[in-house]
Amino acid sequence: MLDSAQDRKVYEGILLEIHELVQKRNLRPGDKLPSERELSEQLGAGRSSVREALRALELLGLIETRRGEGTFLKHYRHNRLIDILGFFLLRDAKTKKDIVEMRKILELEAVRLACRRASSKHFEEMERILSAAAERVEKGEVPTEEDYLFHRVICRSSRNSILHRIWVPLVEYSQSTRSESLSREGRARNAIEEHRQIMEAIRSGDEETAIARMREHLENSKL
Repeated sequence: MLDSAQDRKVYEGILLEIHELVQKRNLRPGDKLPSERELSEQLGAGRSSVREALRALELLGLIETRRGEGTFLKHYRHNRLIDILGFFLLRDAKTKKDIVEMRKILELEAVRLACRRASSKHFEEMERILSAAAERVEKGEVPTEEDYLFHRVICRSSRNSILHRIWVPLVEYSQSTRSESLSREGRARNAIEEHRQIMEAIRSGDEETAIARMREHLENSKL
C-alpha cells in the first residue's frame, strides 16, 4: 500500500481534502465524509487508490467506516491528523517559512486588536493558563498545550473570528516545532514570563509595548 509516488500524492490529497472539509463545513466527530466516488472525482484519482488511502487513514484512527453507511470523521483534535498534515507540509522549507511568517503577522495583529477588545474574562483565562503552565514546569513537564492555549486566548480576544480560524491550523501544523522550542533548557520558564509581560501590556492597552513583547517572544521561541 502507498508504494509509488502517485499513491503518496493521492494519500496527501485525501488528508488535505478531509482537513478542508472539517474546516469549511465545521464537521464534528461522527459526521459523514464524502464517498469514495466523490473523493475520486474531487481528487482526480482512481477509486482503488482512494480506497487504499482511506484504509490507511482508518488504521491511523482518523476515520471509521461503517458497513452500509459510509465513512465518518473521528475526533481529529486529539488524533494524528494535524501531525500527519504537518509532516507533509513542513517537509517543504519554503512552505514552513511561509507558515511561520503568516503566524507572526496574525499574532501581532491579534495583540493589537486585543489591546482594544480583550475583556476581563480573557485575562482571567490567561491567568489560569499561566498558572497551569507554571505547575507543569515545576513537575518537569513541557507546557506545550498551555502555550497553545495562551496564544489562542489572545487570538480570541481580538474578537475577529476570521483571524482566529486562520490562526488555528497554522499553529497546529507547527506543534512539533513548538514542543522542541519549549524543551530547550530554561525556555519554558522564560516563555511563561514573556507571556505574562504580553498579558500585562494588553491589559494596560499599550499596543506598542504589547506588539514589541509578542515580537520578541516569537523570536525567542524560534518561530
